[in-house]
Amino acid sequence: MIFNQSLRRELSFTTGGVFLVLITIMITTLVIRILGFAANGTVNPQDAFVLIALATLGYTAVLLTVSLFVAVLIVLVRWYKDSEMIVWFASGLSVTNLIRPILQFATPLIVVIALLALFVWPWSNRESTLISQRFQQRDDVSMVTAGQFKESAKSPRVFFIEELDIEKSEVKNIFVADSKNGRMNIAVAANGYIQNSEGGEKSIILHNGRRYEGQPTQPDFRILEFDDYSTKIRSKESLDPPPRDREKSVMDLLNDPNPQAKNPNQAELLWRIGLPLMALGLVLIAIPLAYVNPRLGNYTAMFYAVLLYLIYSNLLNLTQNFVSQGKISVLVGIWPIHALALCMAFVLIRNRINPSLKWWQRQLPTIKGRK
Repeated sequence: MIFNQSLRRELSFTTGGVFLVLITIMITTLVIRILGFAANGTVNPQDAFVLIALATLGYTAVLLTVSLFVAVLIVLVRWYKDSEMIVWFASGLSVTNLIRPILQFATPLIVVIALLALFVWPWSNRESTLISQRFQQRDDVSMVTAGQFKESAKSPRVFFIEELDIEKSEVKNIFVADSKNGRMNIAVAANGYIQNSEGGEKSIILHNGRRYEGQPTQPDFRILEFDDYSTKIRSKESLDPPPRDREKSVMDLLNDPNPQAKNPNQAELLWRIGLPLMALGLVLIAIPLAYVNPRLGNYTAMFYAVLLYLIYSNLLNLTQNFVSQGKISVLVGIWPIHALALCMAFVLIRNRINPSLKWWQRQLPTIKGRK
């Protein structure tokens, strides 16, 4: 009981510390990337922190998986290095007695990983896409800042408005320049207003202004004066884009009537289910893999652990791609990788208890009389 409590307490602190480090690195990376998008005009700068939070929330399942795997390794490696495992073994316990307390600690986190992968991952992706798309689909007046030249999001058009009253839909001292069929069109007016039409169309009406049309060096250049001049700034209501595979809920993936989306939907579902299974497999593998000879101080287990995680993760992604392309069915692709991981954990634990492999024997302390 004392050993189990000590193990769980140390696993809790280590998992929290590893997760904090990983999420700090991820947030830093996301801040750099999303602020770059905001500087380029891809996303609204006011939405940057919301997008960072959504992206971090979406990848929390992956971060928890890595944190759990690394925490089990770090704790058990330290126990071997500091000879605490000698006390464990001297008390009549073996490596198999580590499985139960570690799984008791890991099971709630694996359940959280499953919930995050199945529900939070698609929701955060969908919200991020909607925020970005709505900014891209914004109408021209909504992005105009008084006293600044702004380029239209949908056409080669430049706006300048000296004063803007959004509540009254009034604008003053307007400059609109666009290019069509190689001809410049420039309209200037002292005042105007925004007009909403049926069907979501929106136009801006300029009063008592002047219009310049054509090329200044060509003889057909015209200067026109007008009482009212209308220019359309939005032709229809902005529609939400159709969801991608990673943005669909579990029910949408299962009930999508589109036959062409069947394989991508099944591939996405395979990845979401595979993430908590991968967490379970990595935890079981970490138990025997964490062995360190306290006399030799050999930390090759950490190298093997990193290599194993990369292989496991890439095999899961590769299987997802194969299912998405229809090369294999989801029933065939969902079990081999995780079954292989469980078999590997079983073999490693068995050979840790009763070494039979020459490689494994070399990792054990030299026992007097062994040849």
